[in-house]
Amino acid sequence: MNKKSYHFYAMATILCWSISYVLSRYIMDEFSAYSISFLRYIVASIALIALAPIIKLKKIEKQDLGWILLTGTIGFFLYMIAFNKGLETVNATTGSVIIAMVPMISSILSNFIYQEKLTKPQWFASSLSFVGVLLITLLPGGFTINYGLIWFFGAAFCMSFYNLLSRKLVKKYQAIQVTTFSIFAGTILLSIFSVSSFRQVQQASGLAIFCIILMGVFSSAVAYVCWAKAFERAENVASVSNYMYLTPFFTSILGIIIIDEVPGWSTIIGGILVLTGLMLFNSKRFKTARN
Repeated sequence: MNKKSYHFYAMATILCWSISYVLSRYIMDEFSAYSISFLRYIVASIALIALAPIIKLKKIEKQDLGWILLTGTIGFFLYMIAFNKGLETVNATTGSVIIAMVPMISSILSNFIYQEKLTKPQWFASSLSFVGVLLITLLPGGFTINYGLIWFFGAAFCMSFYNLLSRKLVKKYQAIQVTTFSIFAGTILLSIFSVSSFRQVQQASGLAIFCIILMGVFSSAVAYVCWAKAFERAENVASVSNYMYLTPFFTSILGIIIIDEVPGWSTIIGGILVLTGLMLFNSKRFKTARN
């Protein structure tokens, strides 16, 4: 199997996720954070059910149902609630910056759980990208501290654990199978918000509903299938999760286009460092360097 093939799937995921920050902020006036979470994943579940004959899902073994429930709880139920609650008071670009901390968290967790060692140059590259994240966050024009940041930090930890759990499961099942059943599990849990969600749909504009559908199909179903596929093909967790450093860059561009959210110089300078670190981390020279 060509290990380099994970790059396409990782990039597709980041693009799909980047648009979700902006669209979620855009429809916050018409839907609550809980409703956006549920509606995104009920749409995603319907999309995956429609694709079931093509996907040819296999039965999950009884001993792994608990793991599926856990990935659904962490990666879709808890993460989405924290993500959308954070967006209530934090702008799209800032939210994507905080979630960009996931690669660093994933690498540290992977070091302890899977004993996946990074080379010293890779640690340097990760640190360079992280400095870029700090510049976007802390320089003038960065975020204003509020409770939304706590929600986003919680979301970052949820995503990190989801990354590691998914990698464990895709060693036994197809990536699309793991993602699909995890989404179903998360959607079932999110259904506790179904009544209020459908009530808000009746009062929402057609454009807001279209945004929900767009996020459900692409930012949820397609994105997570690609994300799981990337982990299935990658050499280690960090190789894929470091792609999340690109999210602030794409979110900033989409924010300008869709909701007139113009990034400051801190975002531009920090973004350059983030991209530089990512390219260095994934370079063959940094991967094969001796510690």
